[in-house]
Amino acid sequence: MAEAIAFDLAVELITKLSSFTLSKIGLSWNVKDDLDDLERTVSTIKDVLLNAEEKSKTNNLVKVWLKKLKEVLYDADDLFDNFSAEALRKDLLGGNKLTKEVRVFFSSSNQFAYSLKMGRKIKAIKVRLTLIGSEAKMFNLVERDRPMETSFMTKRRQQTSPFMREGEIIGRDDDKSALLKLMLENEGEENVYVIPIVGFGGLGKTALAKFVYNDEIVRGHFEWSTWVYVSNVFDVKRIVKSIIESVTGQALDQSLEMDQLGKQLRDKISGIKYLLVLDDIWNEEREAWLSLKNLLMGGAKGSRIIITTRSMKVAKITSTCQPHVLKVLSDDNAWVLFKEIAFGQISENSTNPVFVEIGKQILERCGGVPLVIRTIAGTLFFKETEKEWRSFKDNELARLSVHQDEILPTLRLSYNHLPSHLKHCFAFFRLYPKDHVIHVQTLVQFWIAQGYIKQLNPSQSLQEIGFEYFNDLVDRSFFQEVGERFSREELSCKMNNSMHDLAESVAGRESSIVDLERHASQVGENCRHISINPSLIPSLKGYMLRTLLHFPNIRIQILSDETWDLIIANCRCLRLLKLDDIDFKMIPRSIHKLKHLRYLDLSHNRDLKILPKSICSIQNLQVLKLDRCWELEELPKKIENLVNLTHLGCEDCNGLTHMPRGVGKLSSLETLSMFVVDKDGSHGGADLSELRGLNNLRGELRIRNLGFVKNAKEKFKAANLEEKQHLRSLVLEWGFYFDDNDHDDKSLEDLQPHPNLKELCIQGWRGDAEFPSWISFLTNLVHIKIWGLGSKFKHLPSFAQFPCLQDLVICDLTELEYMDDNSPKGSQGEPQSFFPLFKYLCLRDCPNMKSWWRKRSIDDSNEDDTTVMAFPCLSCLKIENCPLTSMPLYPSLDDWLKLVNTSSRPLKQTMKMNMNPKTPSSSTSSLPLSKLKSFHVENLKELETHMLDEYLQHLTSIEAMVSM
Repeated sequence: MAEAIAFDLAVELITKLSSFTLSKIGLSWNVKDDLDDLERTVSTIKDVLLNAEEKSKTNNLVKVWLKKLKEVLYDADDLFDNFSAEALRKDLLGGNKLTKEVRVFFSSSNQFAYSLKMGRKIKAIKVRLTLIGSEAKMFNLVERDRPMETSFMTKRRQQTSPFMREGEIIGRDDDKSALLKLMLENEGEENVYVIPIVGFGGLGKTALAKFVYNDEIVRGHFEWSTWVYVSNVFDVKRIVKSIIESVTGQALDQSLEMDQLGKQLRDKISGIKYLLVLDDIWNEEREAWLSLKNLLMGGAKGSRIIITTRSMKVAKITSTCQPHVLKVLSDDNAWVLFKEIAFGQISENSTNPVFVEIGKQILERCGGVPLVIRTIAGTLFFKETEKEWRSFKDNELARLSVHQDEILPTLRLSYNHLPSHLKHCFAFFRLYPKDHVIHVQTLVQFWIAQGYIKQLNPSQSLQEIGFEYFNDLVDRSFFQEVGERFSREELSCKMNNSMHDLAESVAGRESSIVDLERHASQVGENCRHISINPSLIPSLKGYMLRTLLHFPNIRIQILSDETWDLIIANCRCLRLLKLDDIDFKMIPRSIHKLKHLRYLDLSHNRDLKILPKSICSIQNLQVLKLDRCWELEELPKKIENLVNLTHLGCEDCNGLTHMPRGVGKLSSLETLSMFVVDKDGSHGGADLSELRGLNNLRGELRIRNLGFVKNAKEKFKAANLEEKQHLRSLVLEWGFYFDDNDHDDKSLEDLQPHPNLKELCIQGWRGDAEFPSWISFLTNLVHIKIWGLGSKFKHLPSFAQFPCLQDLVICDLTELEYMDDNSPKGSQGEPQSFFPLFKYLCLRDCPNMKSWWRKRSIDDSNEDDTTVMAFPCLSCLKIENCPLTSMPLYPSLDDWLKLVNTSSRPLKQTMKMNMNPKTPSSSTSSLPLSKLKSFHVENLKELETHMLDEYLQHLTSIEAMVSM
């Protein structure tokens, strides 16, 4: 990967050398000529780097040359980044506002000494680069233009994806049928039946296991099911702990011993028919397996354990049955998969006989391995000409054949065909643990912090470009799992283990996961990126580190002051520092010495109360995450000095009393998760007007303590919410204790958001009885939550104006009488469809709400009347303490239903829907609520117990709780 990094380092260095800041420094320190010489040398070297990349694959001397070049470029980048940071600090402090420290630093004598020192460093870099540039001549390198780095913007996969929808696994129908039969029919002699799925990497063992695990019939067949990723280290204690936590949904005490955990597990599975998947087992020691198996044998007859493994020996020691051996795809199925990805659904090339012929020749080299087919086909999708396809087949691919031990070289071939801007983005995944859920927005922020994202189009933010990079890797099939989420901010993904092996291979010694003492001792001085257990930080040298990450899995009790001192003393080149979920109370003032830092994550540190003001001297900082630092009392007062800050995360920092003045000057800010109004003004905090210019905000904005705003009409308008077009979610919290009589000048009408808004939450409003007029413009709303606490709302806006609405939560609206102003209309017969996308509904503590509609009354119709509307897709329904006698019915609920202290009439009408007297009582397919998983009824008025019992006996898959 050296050549890819070297190219981008060279580009970055040229940008810095040509900047106004360095030009000014060059003149003042009398090193302008040296800087100009450096720029010319780097430009000359950059022009031949692409040719060097090609030659390094077969010429080891070129490979070594690239490595030396990369080290010099790293050093130069650090040096000039240091200059820029100091210059920015001087500009921010200003001539008449210099502190004593800065005045001394920039005094003529000190500046002269400093300039001499830096001048020597510049000359040393120049000498090294000149020497390396002269060495390039011996390799006969030629200039090459860089391939278009914006290909992801011009060719995107419009109607297809390399990722199959759930259950859509091409070519595995026989495997699915065989495994489903083993799951549901064969009981075996033992209560717990172990089913191994065996095959080498890339065949789709995990995908097949997930298909079975998520099958609706399979899930209904077992009382509980859970999935545990095992991988290389077969730690029985960790596996047992993971099973218990998955079943109970609660984290266990870390101090529990193995005996205690074993007893808990036996108690949980005793007499229970369960399904357990142990994914990716490598352990071949029989005794270790038996120690786990003995704890799992107490399940009821019919329990199943699915094991996925690459080793036949593992299959033999874990099971007495024949393992299910996964084979390569047949030629026909392999072609179906290849064609779908390489051509897409709309490509003319899929029927072009020339492309078909070349494609089938390339496919022969893929060996029927699904992962290889996906990856190679994903690479070919971005090659548009017959010449490019033939070149790929005749040159690189011709040297490879795919067998069990040759998956990695073939995957590397697709890596080699990535544009250079994607190569180190992909290699960065080496720092994630295997099977880790990757939060894509955080990943993009990592890339930005390292300078991997290039802003070729000024109209796009770095974050937007970073998501394009990610999508490009998705389209090239470098991921096997991409979660479907409502918003880009919530997008997550996983990486196939073989792809993770590839990332580890291409990253080489530049990146490392340090989770054992011996790993720490093996880290080389030139390692740049590390993911580490914080207790091992004292073992690091770390002088050249640019990344120090902690991915929490085991709670660390404390990060000592000594460890902080080691980080700050030994890791001065850090761009990225992630130390979340560690219990420390103080951040040292010396943290400002990490002047290169772009990303700092201190989230989940529950005892952290204050940040040192020196943190505002890290002017390069782009991301500061403090989410769920519950005890944090305030943010630093000089926060406006963080001029490059794009992300300020303070979600669930419930101890914050105010926002510091100057936060509105952070013009680059794209994320501000929470803005806290100073309740009484005693802290001298920022007011809402500081939100006026922050119109690049994205994601969610939560504004707390709105009930305490003085001159509310003026301040509400000054917040300028209407111009914040990129916001996805807006949460307006009024606070619990403000004066009920102090709301005359506080109107929701003055808090109008932009029509692009997707989520709206109003919490604790006690003013106007009518909803604001702007609600009618928010036609893109998907989620609405209204929590009253004394609100005067008697009705809500008609939901017909929200065609995209999926979730609705209404709580504590004590004066609410109805939801929709329009009465239902229709004819006798099947109920009319009502809100086709509606999935989740919660109504709680609305004691005056008797009907969904304004004019509908229980007295207007008899119980057999079906001239009502129905929610066709509603999945979850919760009604508590609402005397709701008339509402849309809900026959399609498939998750849970909870009814507490409400009318039974809508339930009885729903149960009667589609009921045919001629249907045999044993058939449940036509019954409403037939797919429901959880049924909770408590104090339901006028519901006959015998009717409910008779109905529930047909729905055996329901977990029911009935209290009349």
